[in-house]
Amino acid sequence: MAGTSTKTRAGGAKSGTKDGATKSGGKRAAGDGGGGGKQARQRAVVKELLKRHGKTYAEEAGITLRDTPMPLYQLLVLSLLLSARIRADIAVASARAFWKHGMKDARRMAEADWQQRVDALGEGGYRRYDERTATQLGEGAELLLDRWGGDLRRLRRADDPEGALRQVPGIGPMGVSIFLREAQAVWPEYQPYLDGKALQGAEKLGLPASAEKLAGMVGKDELAPLAAGLVRAALSTKVAEEVREAARA
Repeated sequence: MAGTSTKTRAGGAKSGTKDGATKSGGKRAAGDGGGGGKQARQRAVVKELLKRHGKTYAEEAGITLRDTPMPLYQLLVLSLLLSARIRADIAVASARAFWKHGMKDARRMAEADWQQRVDALGEGGYRRYDERTATQLGEGAELLLDRWGGDLRRLRRADDPEGALRQVPGIGPMGVSIFLREAQAVWPEYQPYLDGKALQGAEKLGLPASAEKLAGMVGKDELAPLAAGLVRAALSTKVAEEVREAARA
């Protein structure tokens, strides 16, 4: 989508849990509460945000997200890459390199050797953490195969899916947050998943810092794109200013 910025980290501040993401969270946006005129302006901001920066990170990485094993695993890999201290465009390019070289599911990731994983990361420009990340991806694929048959839908049915995700090597709280912001498109029990970083973006845009209020401005199929756009606004003052200016036009 035109105007989408990926030259920032997608994770940012420490993520919230499912419960934390679905509560009002944080302080209210300045002046929150009044008038049809303000609501109209806020809806215009949301419209421009979705238009200009509402492409999900999964889409950027070439993932057609469905509730099936392969795309869910690819989203997990992307979430791991995005949660490191590295630009989002490099993480996305590295994810695409894995798909290009056949490492599209947990079994094929586990069957690849360590050097093949390192080479794919290097192809995407992911060099700072390549050796450690290559190891984590191999170990994580093995864990998923052993514990969940390589199928994250089984993990979804666990008593504590978020805790289970954090047991995957390389997936910390930030990685869980990134994963669930996007997975809410196919795991509706997490809607609306708008964590602290997304709500920070909302405040920068003059929108309510409330998951419920933001969710009321869009359809359910727009929640993941909205979350992605809000994160981009949180990470880039240029994005926030561009959207606000377009909404005033």
